[in-house]
Amino acid sequence: MKRIRFTINGELRECDIEDDERLIDLIREDLGLTGTKEGCGQGECGACTVLLDGKPVASCLTLAVKVDGREVTTIEGISKGGRLHPIQEAFIEKGAVQCGFCTPGMVMALVPFLTEHKDPTRDEVRRAIEGNLCRCTGYEKIVDAAIYASKKLREVER
Repeated sequence: MKRIRFTINGELRECDIEDDERLIDLIREDLGLTGTKEGCGQGECGACTVLLDGKPVASCLTLAVKVDGREVTTIEGISKGGRLHPIQEAFIEKGAVQCGFCTPGMVMALVPFLTEHKDPTRDEVRRAIEGNLCRCTGYEKIVDAAIYASKKLREVER
């Protein structure tokens, strides 16, 4: 067992973990944050995407010990004051959520992308989510939602 200290969704936490415990298991099983999904367990589908120090990572491939002293953000941590993040709102408004299994990973991949790319093209959005698989939507509504979210985020900044 090893004790780690890290920040998750803005809250400092200490946890005792096994050396081989995966981040996704720490998030879902130990901390009860079930918004992060496990799809393939091999880093191929993107369903388990979380932000580690602001960068998207596959939590199924990341050892929990690697987050010691770092900052983790899950889908539960991007809303503010009980209000959904603009990207989450855009997914709902544009019908980009069907079964919803890929949605947390898609959203988490888009958070840092849309922070850096204020007015992306559809092709840029497609490249940003290319590591995230969706079996329901055909991606067009997800791309529509990302473009719409970029407009919403620009309005918030004004």
